[in-house]
Amino acid sequence: MPAPLIEPVARLIESFSRLPGIGPKTASRLTFHLLRAPETEARTLAAALIAVREQVVFCERCFNIADRPLCAICSDLGRDATRLCVVEEPLDVLALERTSEFKGLYHVLHGAISPIDGVGPDRLKIRELLDRAEEAQLSGAPFEEVVIATNPTLEGEATAMYLAERLEPLVGSVTRIARGLPVGGDLEYADEVTLIRALQGRRAMS
Repeated sequence: MPAPLIEPVARLIESFSRLPGIGPKTASRLTFHLLRAPETEARTLAAALIAVREQVVFCERCFNIADRPLCAICSDLGRDATRLCVVEEPLDVLALERTSEFKGLYHVLHGAISPIDGVGPDRLKIRELLDRAEEAQLSGAPFEEVVIATNPTLEGEATAMYLAERLEPLVGSVTRIARGLPVGGDLEYADEVTLIRALQGRRAMS
Protein backbone atom coordinates (compact mmCIF):
# COMPACT_ATOMS: atom_id res chain seq x y z
CA MET A 1 0.00 0.00 0.00
CA PRO A 2 1.58 3.35 -1.03
CA ALA A 3 2.43 5.77 1.73
CA PRO A 4 -0.03 8.69 1.95
CA LEU A 5 1.21 12.11 0.89
CA ILE A 6 1.76 14.63 3.62
CA GLU A 7 -1.00 17.22 3.77
CA PRO A 8 0.80 20.29 2.24
CA VAL A 9 1.98 18.27 -0.76
CA ALA A 10 -1.43 16.70 -1.32
CA ARG A 11 -3.09 20.10 -1.09
CA LEU A 12 -0.77 21.65 -3.67
CA ILE A 13 -1.27 18.73 -6.09
CA GLU A 14 -5.02 19.12 -5.70
CA SER A 15 -4.78 22.88 -6.34
CA PHE A 16 -2.72 22.39 -9.51
CA SER A 17 -5.08 19.67 -10.79
CA ARG A 18 -8.00 22.12 -10.64
CA LEU A 19 -6.37 24.27 -13.31
CA PRO A 20 -7.55 23.77 -16.92
CA GLY A 21 -5.46 21.33 -18.92
CA ILE A 22 -3.60 19.96 -15.89
CA GLY A 23 -4.28 16.38 -14.87
CA PRO A 24 -3.15 14.56 -11.70
CA LYS A 25 0.20 13.46 -13.18
CA THR A 26 1.14 16.94 -14.38
CA ALA A 27 -0.01 18.39 -11.05
CA SER A 28 2.27 15.95 -9.23
CA ARG A 29 5.24 16.81 -11.49
CA LEU A 30 4.74 20.54 -10.90
CA THR A 31 4.50 20.02 -7.15
CA PHE A 32 7.67 17.95 -6.89
CA HIS A 33 9.49 20.38 -9.20
CA LEU A 34 8.74 23.15 -6.73
CA LEU A 35 9.87 20.96 -3.84
CA ARG A 36 13.27 20.45 -5.51
CA ALA A 37 13.60 24.02 -6.84
CA PRO A 38 15.33 26.82 -4.93
CA GLU A 39 13.12 28.50 -2.36
CA THR A 40 13.24 31.76 -4.34
CA GLU A 41 11.45 30.10 -7.28
CA ALA A 42 8.53 29.00 -5.13
CA ARG A 43 8.30 32.42 -3.48
CA THR A 44 8.42 34.16 -6.88
CA LEU A 45 5.56 31.99 -8.10
CA ALA A 46 3.53 32.66 -4.96
CA ALA A 47 4.12 36.42 -5.28
CA ALA A 48 3.09 36.37 -8.95
CA LEU A 49 -0.16 34.55 -8.10
CA ILE A 50 -0.99 37.07 -5.38
CA ALA A 51 -0.16 40.00 -7.68
CA VAL A 52 -2.49 38.67 -10.39
CA ARG A 53 -5.37 38.52 -7.93
CA GLU A 54 -4.64 41.90 -6.34
CA GLN A 55 -3.52 44.02 -9.30
CA VAL A 56 -5.26 42.65 -12.40
CA VAL A 57 -8.86 43.67 -13.11
CA PHE A 58 -11.21 43.51 -16.08
CA CYS A 59 -11.60 46.58 -18.25
CA GLU A 60 -14.85 48.40 -17.46
CA ARG A 61 -15.62 48.80 -21.17
CA CYS A 62 -14.43 45.70 -23.03
CA PHE A 63 -13.73 43.25 -20.15
CA ASN A 64 -10.21 42.49 -21.30
CA ILE A 65 -7.57 42.14 -18.61
CA ALA A 66 -6.17 45.43 -17.34
CA ASP A 67 -4.36 47.06 -14.44
CA ARG A 68 -6.62 50.13 -14.43
CA PRO A 69 -10.32 50.86 -15.10
CA LEU A 70 -9.76 51.00 -18.88
CA CYS A 71 -7.35 48.65 -20.64
CA ALA A 72 -4.53 49.89 -22.87
CA ILE A 73 -6.54 49.22 -26.04
CA CYS A 74 -9.66 51.09 -24.92
CA SER A 75 -7.46 53.97 -23.74
CA ASP A 76 -5.61 54.20 -27.07
CA LEU A 77 -7.07 57.14 -29.03
CA GLY A 78 -5.29 55.86 -32.14
CA ARG A 79 -7.53 52.78 -32.41
CA ASP A 80 -10.36 52.67 -34.95
CA ALA A 81 -13.42 53.26 -32.75
CA THR A 82 -15.80 52.42 -35.61
CA ARG A 83 -14.86 48.73 -35.59
CA LEU A 84 -15.37 46.23 -32.80
CA CYS A 85 -14.12 42.65 -32.58
CA VAL A 86 -15.97 40.23 -30.29
CA VAL A 87 -13.96 37.35 -28.81
CA GLU A 88 -14.55 34.68 -26.19
CA GLU A 89 -11.53 35.15 -23.92
CA PRO A 90 -8.73 37.66 -23.16
CA LEU A 91 -6.22 35.23 -24.69
CA ASP A 92 -8.03 35.69 -28.01
CA VAL A 93 -7.29 39.42 -27.87
CA LEU A 94 -3.59 38.66 -27.42
CA ALA A 95 -3.66 36.26 -30.39
CA LEU A 96 -5.32 38.81 -32.68
CA GLU A 97 -3.06 41.64 -31.54
CA ARG A 98 0.01 39.59 -32.45
CA THR A 99 -1.10 39.75 -36.08
CA SER A 100 -1.15 43.59 -36.06
CA GLU A 101 -4.01 43.26 -38.58
CA PHE A 102 -6.99 44.52 -36.57
CA LYS A 103 -6.82 48.16 -35.51
CA GLY A 104 -10.22 48.52 -33.85
CA LEU A 105 -11.58 47.86 -30.37
CA TYR A 106 -12.55 44.61 -28.65
CA HIS A 107 -15.27 43.11 -26.50
CA VAL A 108 -14.55 39.97 -24.45
CA LEU A 109 -17.52 37.72 -23.73
CA HIS A 110 -15.74 35.47 -21.20
CA GLY A 111 -17.07 32.29 -22.74
CA ALA A 112 -19.58 31.02 -25.28
CA ILE A 113 -23.22 30.02 -25.13
CA SER A 114 -23.44 26.35 -24.15
CA PRO A 115 -26.84 25.07 -22.97
CA ILE A 116 -25.36 21.65 -22.19
CA ASP A 117 -23.01 23.27 -19.68
CA GLY A 118 -25.69 25.62 -18.38
CA VAL A 119 -24.09 28.70 -19.93
CA GLY A 120 -26.73 31.01 -21.32
CA PRO A 121 -26.41 34.57 -22.67
CA ASP A 122 -26.98 35.97 -19.19
CA ARG A 123 -23.77 34.29 -17.98
CA LEU A 124 -21.66 36.14 -20.55
CA LYS A 125 -20.89 39.80 -21.27
CA ILE A 126 -23.53 39.91 -24.02
CA ARG A 127 -25.83 42.46 -22.40
CA GLU A 128 -22.84 44.78 -22.01
CA LEU A 129 -21.98 44.29 -25.70
CA LEU A 130 -25.50 45.18 -26.81
CA ASP A 131 -25.46 48.19 -24.50
CA ARG A 132 -22.22 49.40 -26.15
CA ALA A 133 -23.77 49.04 -29.57
CA GLU A 134 -26.96 50.84 -28.51
CA GLU A 135 -25.03 53.69 -26.89
CA ALA A 136 -22.90 54.13 -30.01
CA GLN A 137 -26.02 54.18 -32.17
CA LEU A 138 -27.78 56.75 -29.96
CA SER A 139 -24.69 58.96 -29.98
CA GLY A 140 -24.92 59.19 -33.77
CA ALA A 141 -21.69 57.24 -34.30
CA PRO A 142 -22.72 53.58 -34.54
CA PHE A 143 -20.13 50.89 -35.08
CA GLU A 144 -19.53 50.52 -38.81
CA GLU A 145 -18.54 46.89 -38.36
CA VAL A 146 -18.66 44.30 -35.62
CA VAL A 147 -16.40 41.32 -36.29
CA ILE A 148 -17.51 38.18 -34.48
CA ALA A 149 -14.38 36.16 -33.76
CA THR A 150 -15.74 33.42 -31.53
CA ASN A 151 -14.13 30.00 -31.89
CA PRO A 152 -15.18 27.68 -34.76
CA THR A 153 -16.88 25.25 -32.38
CA LEU A 154 -20.55 24.41 -31.97
CA GLU A 155 -20.68 26.77 -29.01
CA GLY A 156 -18.80 29.49 -30.85
CA GLU A 157 -21.04 29.20 -33.90
CA ALA A 158 -24.20 29.31 -31.77
CA THR A 159 -22.88 32.39 -29.99
CA ALA A 160 -22.02 34.07 -33.29
CA MET A 161 -25.52 33.47 -34.68
CA TYR A 162 -27.13 34.74 -31.48
CA LEU A 163 -25.04 37.92 -31.53
CA ALA A 164 -25.49 38.59 -35.24
CA GLU A 165 -29.27 38.52 -34.93
CA ARG A 166 -29.24 41.08 -32.12
CA LEU A 167 -26.47 43.32 -33.42
CA GLU A 168 -27.65 43.75 -37.01
CA PRO A 169 -30.24 46.47 -36.19
CA LEU A 170 -27.65 48.41 -34.17
CA VAL A 171 -24.51 48.47 -36.32
CA GLY A 172 -23.45 49.02 -39.92
CA SER A 173 -22.52 45.40 -40.58
CA VAL A 174 -21.83 42.20 -38.70
CA THR A 175 -19.05 40.00 -40.09
CA ARG A 176 -17.62 36.62 -39.10
CA ILE A 177 -13.96 35.67 -39.25
CA ALA A 178 -13.15 33.21 -42.03
CA ARG A 179 -12.42 29.59 -41.22
CA GLY A 180 -10.44 27.15 -43.28
CA LEU A 181 -7.27 25.14 -43.56
CA PRO A 182 -4.28 26.15 -41.45
CA VAL A 183 -1.04 27.02 -43.21
CA GLY A 184 1.00 23.85 -43.53
CA GLY A 185 -2.02 21.59 -43.02
CA ASP A 186 -2.84 18.57 -45.19
CA LEU A 187 -6.26 18.07 -46.77
CA GLU A 188 -6.33 14.40 -45.80
CA TYR A 189 -6.18 15.25 -42.10
CA ALA A 190 -8.79 18.03 -42.17
CA ASP A 191 -12.25 17.36 -40.79
CA GLU A 192 -15.35 17.80 -42.95
CA VAL A 193 -16.47 21.06 -41.32
CA THR A 194 -13.05 22.64 -41.91
CA LEU A 195 -13.07 21.56 -45.56
CA ILE A 196 -16.58 22.90 -46.07
CA ARG A 197 -15.61 26.26 -44.56
CA ALA A 198 -12.47 26.37 -46.68
CA LEU A 199 -14.49 25.79 -49.85
CA GLN A 200 -17.13 28.34 -48.86
CA GLY A 201 -14.43 30.93 -48.17
CA ARG A 202 -12.57 30.43 -51.46
CA ARG A 203 -11.55 33.51 -53.42
CA ALA A 204 -10.03 34.38 -56.78
CA MET A 205 -6.25 34.17 -57.13
CA SER A 206 -4.78 37.47 -58.27
